[in-house]
Amino acid sequence: MTDQPRLDLVFLWHMHQPDYRLREAGGNSRFALPWTYLHALKDYTDMAAHLERHPSIRAVVNFVPVLLDQIEDYAGQLESGELRDPLLAALGQPANQPFTPAQRRTLLDSCFRSNHVTMLEPYPHYKRLHELLRHLEPQGEAALSYLADSFFHDLVTWYHLVWIGEAERRRQPLLAELLARGEGFSQDDRLALLDLIRELMAGLIPRYRALAEAGRLEISATPYAHPLAPLLIDFGSAREAWPDVQLPRSPAYPGGRTRTRAHLERALGSQVRRFGSTPAGMWPAEGAISTPLLQMMGDAGVRWAACSETVLANTLRQAGANLHDRHHWLYRPYEIEGANGLQMVFRDERLSDLIGFEYSKWHGRDAANHFIAELENIARAAPAGDPPLVCVILDGENAWEYYPYNAYYFFEDLYSALEQHPFIRTTTLAEYQARTPARAGRLAGVTAGSWVYGTFSTWIGDPEKNHAWELLCAAKQSYDLVTQSGRLTEAEQRAAEAQLTVCESSDWFWWFGGYNPPMAVESFDRLYRENLKRLYEALQLSPPAELDQPISRGGGSAESGGTMRRAT
Repeated sequence: MTDQPRLDLVFLWHMHQPDYRLREAGGNSRFALPWTYLHALKDYTDMAAHLERHPSIRAVVNFVPVLLDQIEDYAGQLESGELRDPLLAALGQPANQPFTPAQRRTLLDSCFRSNHVTMLEPYPHYKRLHELLRHLEPQGEAALSYLADSFFHDLVTWYHLVWIGEAERRRQPLLAELLARGEGFSQDDRLALLDLIRELMAGLIPRYRALAEAGRLEISATPYAHPLAPLLIDFGSAREAWPDVQLPRSPAYPGGRTRTRAHLERALGSQVRRFGSTPAGMWPAEGAISTPLLQMMGDAGVRWAACSETVLANTLRQAGANLHDRHHWLYRPYEIEGANGLQMVFRDERLSDLIGFEYSKWHGRDAANHFIAELENIARAAPAGDPPLVCVILDGENAWEYYPYNAYYFFEDLYSALEQHPFIRTTTLAEYQARTPARAGRLAGVTAGSWVYGTFSTWIGDPEKNHAWELLCAAKQSYDLVTQSGRLTEAEQRAAEAQLTVCESSDWFWWFGGYNPPMAVESFDRLYRENLKRLYEALQLSPPAELDQPISRGGGSAESGGTMRRAT
């Protein structure tokens, strides 16, 4: 009789949105885009609810600190009633206060931005609003001016209804009532919905902390504002996996190591404040790693980090390893020499992308059964006496709107089947490290890369991306000169550093290039340049005139792209 196979399964759900706040004079800010709170209502609430319904499932949830900042900001706005997001403000607008022309245009531009197959087509009243707009738009603004305020009240109500998670729909009588009625929403209806949104936003971080304190999930982090840290440290790291890449004219990002260390330290402090303990592990922004970054993380006390399969394959291939059978090299942790005991794990790209892109087209139970059958095959093919560690890592937010019912049935079927499975065990990486301390292989270092193609091509190498880096490098040089001159007060210096931190996010560079939707590129191009302008203003300098010109020219490199959906 043969021994029954065993398999350890880690789900890592990555929760991230960039900072959408634009700082205004006086220290206040307005939200330029709504994706943080919309994903919080729909996806972060649902992902917590799935785990709450299945107490024996374990997972890792990775929060980017700048996302948590925004969630807390929204909770504060909703508590005070001083709403700085235009869509939330429109939802709460009194019925006797007409919408301005600018508000009407904002609502028309914003309130149909979703996956229409799952978030518009199933709702006849909402769909009718869209059909009415499509009928009037070709006739110009004069025709649109005939739309009454009641149209916009219903529109903004529907938009929020479709962006609330399925679990909440099943337990909130208010949502069932509004969805059933479908039209003619009153001021009382909208204020009740706004109050529910307030409760959900205020309760979100405590829900995840409660799950972590109960031992049902591990909370990990990303360096504070989601920087592409290997490039901050050294642009040349892009050549390790892509030797022919055209780099920016700037030889390096000024002070990149110091800035990376600041993002790391601030992230660790954020987790202690919000969740009561230092995170054991990190998902670096975009799964982007390099040997210097891992050494820096290890020195900061990080015990594990995660990346993607192609980066491991590149690393082993350059070391002359035989990669014929991935069962012998993928499904195990690796300790990195010189990284103070830090261990790396690598995502199974195929399994992760099945959830991220394919299973949305399947019946939930069929998808769950197929996923488990894939795991069983991995377990049976593993070397004798060497149970595999399978890491499935992907966004915990952007894929679900492509599933019916926001993936409710998929998770119900998947988690239920895993709870009952005889040899597949869900676990966290901290628990796995404690249970199997001697199982790790060893790597002298890594070939720098990310979870997109194993390269940094999504963030550098394209002329537009390189120009965006050059603008940031110039701004950082100005930052260094001014902050070292002693001209700024301590408060002004803190404000300037906070603004620099926002500008260092990887998200800005993702969007440049001709392969992304033009509307999204335009939005992020403008937001990036506005943030750079505010950095110069925080330094008491006039922003360069070139920041008034779009970075994107409508062209891009076919090399670039991504395996993860973004908010838009």
